[in-house]
Formats: sequence, structure tokens, C-alpha cells
Amino acid sequence: MSQSSTPPIEGIGFTVPPELRDVLDRVRAFVAEDALPAEAEIPDLNEITGSWDVIDRLRDKARERGIYAPHLPEEWGGLGIGVLGMSLISQECGVTPIASLGLNAMAPDEGNMHTLLMAGTEAQQERWLRPLAEGRIRSCFAMTEPDVASSDPTNLATTAVRDGDEWVLNGRKWFITGAIGAEIAIVVAKTGSAERASHRDYSLILVPTDTPGWEVVRDPGLIGAHMVGGHPEIRLTDVRVPVENLLGAEGEGFVIAQKRLAGGRLAHAMRWIGVSQRALDLTAERLEEREAFGVPLSKHQSMQWFLADSAIDLYASRMMVLNAAWRVEHGLEHRQEVAMVKTFVSEAFGRILDRCVQVFGSHGMATDLPIGQWYADARAARIYDGASEVHRMTIARTLLRYTRNGESTAAGCGQIS
Repeated sequence: MSQSSTPPIEGIGFTVPPELRDVLDRVRAFVAEDALPAEAEIPDLNEITGSWDVIDRLRDKARERGIYAPHLPEEWGGLGIGVLGMSLISQECGVTPIASLGLNAMAPDEGNMHTLLMAGTEAQQERWLRPLAEGRIRSCFAMTEPDVASSDPTNLATTAVRDGDEWVLNGRKWFITGAIGAEIAIVVAKTGSAERASHRDYSLILVPTDTPGWEVVRDPGLIGAHMVGGHPEIRLTDVRVPVENLLGAEGEGFVIAQKRLAGGRLAHAMRWIGVSQRALDLTAERLEEREAFGVPLSKHQSMQWFLADSAIDLYASRMMVLNAAWRVEHGLEHRQEVAMVKTFVSEAFGRILDRCVQVFGSHGMATDLPIGQWYADARAARIYDGASEVHRMTIARTLLRYTRNGESTAAGCGQIS
């Protein structure tokens, strides 16, 4: 066969879709020209609520650039960008903790907006989604509990018992991101009566935080992952809300939550990639600037390996996230891929920041400099949104299911068909 008659080889494209290029350019400009300078105006990034005027100005800048609330449909004031696009945007925003806040696309509000869009009634959306979309209120998602192993959600002990036209909630929650100052909580509560609970025994209930019996007990001051509104412990004592505050159908709490979590986990992963990239850039600069034993640190082979290994971690992380996001956006099975992303990227984040700390030495250990803070953030990433061990269980079970069916495990390992 002559060369001219050979059919062209179809490659796998990894370019940004044309419809997202302009948005990404505007997001990059927003981060570089608005968010990073604004970060310098905030004395303590762990206490952003005291500098909320800076966030309000950032949101005005985002509106001017036409990138505010990119995750929301246009009828709710957003851009209607899907999971793939939001993964790319989250990567750009990861370089500073206030960029996502400026876009009003930060956890937990972003996930709660999606949940209300997916499962909320028209009345619930108008009452709660509208002010969330407009940035007038904040919210939280109350699932994790201090007294049980919350990695197994059927352990959750908080109850919601029907009493006439009200739900009565009792229980304890903790590590509830953003709860201090939030106006609405989506609470995961047991509504079924089975002694040994199953996933179908749990529901989502909207609880205004000014409801009697809702109490912020304390903020334990967790390492890393500092967010607006903290991560406090919540006590619910005979909290009464109307029956119409049920979000979705009774017993569908985990079905709804799982749909919400896929995009959220990918967004987390892309933000970790953004932080990791910034850390790697700083590490490379440090190696060029500092000398030891008469030569720049960059001339030492062990230091070069730190850079190379971090670059490999970043490359693999990006490819994994984008493939998983593409699958979600196209309605393909994605549970295995998202579990792999959450596990691998959270751990790669930790490896990259660990190398960064080693290069920066004492400066990497200082808590008033960014490297130390990012290092603490990286350690927390392996726990929230599903511990690495739980995701590994999910991955392994999928592979074993293929084996029991007499199939290759390749389909559960990223095989392209």
C-alpha cells in the first residue's frame, strides 16, 4: 500500500474544547490580576470572614469578566459549564484559596447548589438556591459524625422522625465545613426504622441554622483545609422543620449525595493540582536561587529528582482527572475512575508538598508561609470526601466483579475501548 493511500491515524486529543478556551483565558486573567493581588490584602487566610469585603470585590470583578458562578445554568446567573469545564476552571483557581470564593464556586456551596438543582422543589430552589447563587448566603452539608466511623455511611446515627407535619432531628455532626455563619444546612439523617440501617434508610433534610435546637458546639481547629465557616461540631436537639424541607424523596439521601460527590471530588482534585503546580513553581525557583556546597541547589541530582517526580505526579493527576470528568460529562460509568482520582491525586498532592517542604527546609516548616499550610492541607485531602482506604475498597471490588464474571480487569483500569 502506498503512503498516500494509508488511512490517517486518529489520535486522542487532549486540547481544551474551543468553547472553553475564552472562559479559561478569562479565569486565568482573573486569578493573576484579581485574586492573587487580593490574597495579599487578607491578613490571615484562615480568617477570611473578617475580610469579606475583599471577597465581595472579587465577585464584582468576576461578574465584570463574565465568569461568575460558571457551574450554574444561565437561568440561575451562571455559564452552564459542565464537569469537564469546571475541572479545568478548578485547576486554575487552585493556586489561591480565594479564587473559587470569588467565582462563588467553592465547596460546600457549589455542591449544595448542584444538589438543590438536582433534587429541590421549585419552592426550595427559590428560597435557598437563589440567594446561594447570588452570593447572599452560605451553606453547609452535614454528614460526618464524631461517634461513628462515617466512612461507612450506614453507621450515621442522626435521626429524623416524622411528627405530624414536621421532621424532628436529633444527633451530632462534626467536620461540617462552612457551618459557622451558614444560613442553611443539608443534613443527612436516618429516616428509616430498620435496626440495621441500609442506604435506603437515609434522607436529606434542609435545616435553617436559626432553627431552635441547632447548635454550633465548637470548632476543633483542624490541621489543613481551612475554609470560611470552619469545620465545627454541630449538635441537633429536637430540631423541628416542616415536612416539605425533605430534599428529594425519602430514602434517597445517598443516591442524591453520590450524584453530587462525583463532580465535587474531581473539582477538589483539580484544585489540589493547582496548588501543587504553584508549589512546584516555587520549588524550582528556590533550587535556582539557593546555593549549597558551592553550587546552586538545582545542580544537585537529588534535588533534580524531586522536581522530576513531582512533574510525573502532576502529569498523571491531570490526565486522570480530565478522563474521569469527560466520562461524567458524557454519561458514561465513572465510579471507578472517580475513586481512582480521589485516591491518587490526594496522595500525589501530599508527595509533591512533602518534597517542597524538604527543599524549603525551615521555611517549609513555618506556618506563616504558604508551603507549611499547603502541606497540612495535603494531609487532610486523604481523609475528607472519602478516605483513601474506602476508595481502594471500591476499586478492588470492581476488579473482582470483572474476575468473577470471567472478564479481564482491564475495563476497571482505564482501558480505552
